[in-house]
This record gives sequence, structure tokens and C-alpha cells, in this order.
Amino acid sequence: MPALKLTCLSCGQVNRLPAERLAESPKCGICGAGLMAAKSQPVDFETLQKAARNDEVPLLVDFWAPWCGPCRAMALEFEKAAQQLRGRVRLAKIDTQSHPQASQRWNIRGIPAFILFCGGREIAREAGARPAAELVRFAEAGARLRAS
Repeated sequence: MPALKLTCLSCGQVNRLPAERLAESPKCGICGAGLMAAKSQPVDFETLQKAARNDEVPLLVDFWAPWCGPCRAMALEFEKAAQQLRGRVRLAKIDTQSHPQASQRWNIRGIPAFILFCGGREIAREAGARPAAELVRFAEAGARLRAS
């Protein structure tokens, strides 16, 4: 089975690992951070660009801001979704107040917004607060679209 590319969301290093190892809690070869964590990880603009461009495992990104009430309310639901998607989809969060270029780059008009990336492209997007179960369905449907 070919190796998959995964960007470490902590240090930005692109790692290669066999697909069958995704469920085995793989770690970054540089910094040792978990590559398939059961929780979302905050990212900066540069790391997100690299992951969106390179990763061959679906990456669901929450575009949010600390002043946004619905975004803060979504935090727990996003974490629940991360636990349910562990080993299949990675979840990341980018603070659009600290990284406004992310909103510009991906044309974010309202937050919270969710974009699913895989294989160097945007697979799907949704906007607005939603329960974890809907995020899981959204990510799984997008991943199936990517696979077909």
C-alpha cells in the first residue's frame, strides 16, 4: 500500500506513513506530536496552507473567531466530532481574527465555517453552528466523494 502524506499540525513537517498505520496513533518524525489525534488542533495560516495542499487524509477545518458566540458554542461539538472521526479524518481550527488571510484565501464570508480538504483540494464546505453528528456526516460524505 502506498504511503500517505500528512502535515504535522504542530510543526508543519510533511510526514509519510502507510495507510494501515492511521489507526495506530502515528507521530510526527520531527516533533513527536500525534498526527491522528482524537481532538482538534489549532493551526496557523502557513500550516493550514501546507496541509490543505499536501495531505492525503481528509482534514476538516473550523474557521472561527474568539468574539463569535456561535463559534464558541461549537467548540464542544467540534471536539466530539474529532473523537468520533479519529483515525479517518483530522480536525483543525484556525482563528480568523489572528489569521485574517485564511478568511481571504478561502473566501470565508461567515463563521463558523467548515471546509473539508483532501488531496490538495477543497472537497466540501458548510457554514453555521451544528451538532457533532452533522459534522461527522458532513466529513464522512465528503470523504466518500473524494474516494469515488
